[in-house]
Amino acid sequence: MRITKYEHATLLVTVGDESLVIDPGSFLTPPDFPDVVAIVITHEHADHWTPEQVRRILDKNPDARILGPQGVATAVGDEFPVEVVKAGDTVEIGEFALEFFGEKHAVIHSSIPVIDNVAVLVNGELYYAGDSYTEPGVPVGTLAAPVGAPWLKIGEAMDYVLAVKPKRAFYVHDMTLSVAGKQMAGGRLSWATEQNGGTFTVLEPGETLDV
Repeated sequence: MRITKYEHATLLVTVGDESLVIDPGSFLTPPDFPDVVAIVITHEHADHWTPEQVRRILDKNPDARILGPQGVATAVGDEFPVEVVKAGDTVEIGEFALEFFGEKHAVIHSSIPVIDNVAVLVNGELYYAGDSYTEPGVPVGTLAAPVGAPWLKIGEAMDYVLAVKPKRAFYVHDMTLSVAGKQMAGGRLSWATEQNGGTFTVLEPGETLDV
């Protein structure tokens, strides 16, 4: 399985000739993703999906299925068909076995409503929790760990990595940080990964990790 990180929170996962896109949001350079069988949207915020980004993918991959929580389906409306998923659901699409966890976005502030959010485990290997610290409660080979966000405190993100205990990790949700901020916060997540014997990799947009 090949994982390619793109801007901010977007991931492209490839197995054989098929691809899965996760969270094609507003920071993503307009994509040219071929052979996409599914799009997973963890929650409704624009940095994780926009109608324009989804339509660009569907224009090249009209049969791709879209999966997300109820909040995403409500936000999308009639524009695209969304298959609603929630914690405990499992879905198989082509080469991909998807397991979903969690229910809600991390709290940003008491004045801001807490929206629906799902975490996804891909092929029992890649775990990505969207905007949450949801722990899957199962072994994780590769963790996409958040590094910067309005809801994120680096100590909490470190504790999350320590709790998940991945064999491998790389950071996502990084476009809110400066270069210096990424280096500093990334170093903290690297330390947390290494405490349980894991390895941490910094992936720039377009760079890949084969697992």
